[in-house]
Amino acid sequence: MVDVLENKRSATRFRILVEIADRQPAVSQGEIAEAVGVTSQAVSEYIRDLVEEGFVEKEGRSRYRVTKEGVDWVFQSANDMRRFVDHVTDDVLGSVQEDAAIADAEFAAGETVSLSLEAGLLHAGPQEGDGATGVTTTDAAAGEVVGVTGFEGVIDLEPGHVSVVQVPTVRTDSDGSGADIAATCAGVPIVTAAGVEAVSALRDAGVEPTTYFAPGAVAADAASRGLDAVVVATQDTIGRVTDALTDASVSYDVAK
Repeated sequence: MVDVLENKRSATRFRILVEIADRQPAVSQGEIAEAVGVTSQAVSEYIRDLVEEGFVEKEGRSRYRVTKEGVDWVFQSANDMRRFVDHVTDDVLGSVQEDAAIADAEFAAGETVSLSLEAGLLHAGPQEGDGATGVTTTDAAAGEVVGVTGFEGVIDLEPGHVSVVQVPTVRTDSDGSGADIAATCAGVPIVTAAGVEAVSALRDAGVEPTTYFAPGAVAADAASRGLDAVVVATQDTIGRVTDALTDASVSYDVAK
């Protein structure tokens, strides 16, 4: 167990030291007491102990500063907690969380299955090879939803690519986009539109957008699930679209 999580006193000591570091050098024991959830008298006692241990130095009345030794202890404790949290989220919760998948065959609860992504959806099939696996938590017939937990391995996935097509706004003196929208969208499963002009341009090209709500986020999510996408965006919305794609680390290009 991480030292600062072993008992309430250790955890309180850590929090008070952090509060001092955050407020130094003018330290209000009352404010710290309110933030930590203890009495001002308790804060005073903790600070006295921290001064005696060399983690805090007193510079005058209500003026304190965390020493190098105190900073090192907080830093090491924070690193220990970070590693502990990573262990909990990745190793413990990662293996017990439950997700839903489309069953590609009939399964009973407790069977080991192979996992894959198809059309952006998680599928569970008969166990084969060395790919990602899970354990079913429910019974399911082929085509039904089955619960899966105990995930192991990595799903083989080639991320999708997003093509962004820019079209003029209603205020722009232009005949339209130089890109062939119909050709760009041909065979692409997800097509989104940013702006009324983009919706109109798609419909003029004979393409009905998948959605015109949160187009950048939708395209980014599709690409992360292995699907290609097209976003048709007006000149005044394209920045928000590309920001969403960049934030999601999605591969994209912009056609004009």
